[in-house]
Amino acid sequence: MKEILVLYYSRFGNIAAMAREIARGIESVPGWTARIRTVPAVSAETEAVADAIPESGPPYATHDDLRECAGLALGSPTRFGNMAAALKYFLDGTSDLWASGALIGKPAAVFTSTASQHGGQESTLLSMMLPLIHHGMLILGIPYSEPALAATTSGGTPYGASHVAGAKADRPLTEDEKKLCVALGRRLAETCAALSNTGGDR
Repeated sequence: MKEILVLYYSRFGNIAAMAREIARGIESVPGWTARIRTVPAVSAETEAVADAIPESGPPYATHDDLRECAGLALGSPTRFGNMAAALKYFLDGTSDLWASGALIGKPAAVFTSTASQHGGQESTLLSMMLPLIHHGMLILGIPYSEPALAATTSGGTPYGASHVAGAKADRPLTEDEKKLCVALGRRLAETCAALSNTGGDR
């Protein structure tokens, strides 16, 4: 089985729920599996150090997770139209991978969640693409051949999967949002498989 990394930061569980749906899409492609990882929160207290293993949920990501993956799905809630500090902090520390070219040519996709319908979903997705482009990754979106993309009245963009969580972050994923998460994961795995079959993976 070849692995695709699903890496995310989730504060209220919405991004984690999206990650599970994306993993379903990845694992719908024969021969592919999802490696789910998260990152710890950052603290204003510089001496604060998170435990090496989280109390619940997936393990914290390491650089080896990125180095070993065939592709990447990257998820974050929106923070003023940008990715959350915790995820950016992790990505800011990957200069060793950039220097070695470890991620060049690997497919990547992004996903996000906001409190409101127009809460900066697309700008957040674009902000998450930027470091991946610097790493030389191949960015995938969601094509309009996915019917849910035109039908959704909640989340969902051609830039990546998205979710409208509501002001209290308590809205579950809609059926269209779930379909688009699955579609994104499936497209990511299919692209990784196609590159692998043509010898294009590294």
